[in-house]
Amino acid sequence: MTRLRGRGYAAVNYPTGMNLGGDPSQALIHATTTGTFVVSLSSVDLGQGLKTVVAQCAAETLGLPFTNILVDTADTDTGPHCMGTFASRGTHRVGNAVIMAATEARAIMLDVAAEELEVDAADLETDGTGYIQVRGAEAKRIHITDLALAAHFTHGRTISGRGVFMKEKSEVVPETGEMDPDSCQAHACTVAEVEVDDETGVVEVLRMYSVYEIGRALHPAMATQQVEGGAWMGMSHALFEATEPYYPVRDHGPADFSEYLMPAAGDIPEQVSVLLERPAPTGPYGAKGIGEMTANAPIPAIANAIFDACGVRLDHMPFTPERVLRALDSLRGQDLSAHG
Repeated sequence: MTRLRGRGYAAVNYPTGMNLGGDPSQALIHATTTGTFVVSLSSVDLGQGLKTVVAQCAAETLGLPFTNILVDTADTDTGPHCMGTFASRGTHRVGNAVIMAATEARAIMLDVAAEELEVDAADLETDGTGYIQVRGAEAKRIHITDLALAAHFTHGRTISGRGVFMKEKSEVVPETGEMDPDSCQAHACTVAEVEVDDETGVVEVLRMYSVYEIGRALHPAMATQQVEGGAWMGMSHALFEATEPYYPVRDHGPADFSEYLMPAAGDIPEQVSVLLERPAPTGPYGAKGIGEMTANAPIPAIANAIFDACGVRLDHMPFTPERVLRALDSLRGQDLSAHG
């Protein structure tokens, strides 16, 4: 028995959004009487952190603390229109729409503050802690809670805004074939180190190194979690998951999730993840989408590492022990024939 080690890498680039008959998302924002700004969306947070980065975009644009933002992802009956949470489009499309809505709301907020402070709105700024103040005369200021109360009960105004971001459909130029099918593209490379047992066929992923260029990381910790969670998914596709097993009959297939194989905690390799920031001109504060691409590169990286370790090229997932052993037997048979 020999445990063979190998290293493989794979690179990927991935588009943000899609090219249908327009790809819009809308956002609404309004201030409550206490100065909390409610962002209303039909966009869905599937666990990727959309509500957090949307709140960040709103807070940054308004110039208020993150804690002053409440994101309400209601439903498609009552919320503003959104095409959906897919195509790695959520942060890009919804973030841009929220920035547009918050920009409109900020203008109204400063107008009301100007009336309260008896100054010109152009002379006002936000300090990031909840105060709107006169530039150069910071002592003359008003807190967002007091301002929201004044807007509602003194001035009869609603501090609110609307935003819609749409990527228009791009048609193919017949003469050249060129088009603009997406808004921007993220890029990544994954390196996998594996160990292959040539007696049992078991493949163990020892380490994975990932480098992702994602525009700007609005929330670096969550972006890293997406990268490493996606690497786990890619490893699961590569080595474990199969809804249609290769056995002669389907009766051997998994009947429920207790039989559906996925990597457990002990199977997760050491991971090193690096984020590179190259802000996209069209992205919210430069961000690109990375939701789907994180599971892509690990699969061919693991396949290439297996090839580097033992010389077999596997092109059908999952790379099970049986497939590894069959490929090794075939390789040995070819060697015997070559030297026969």
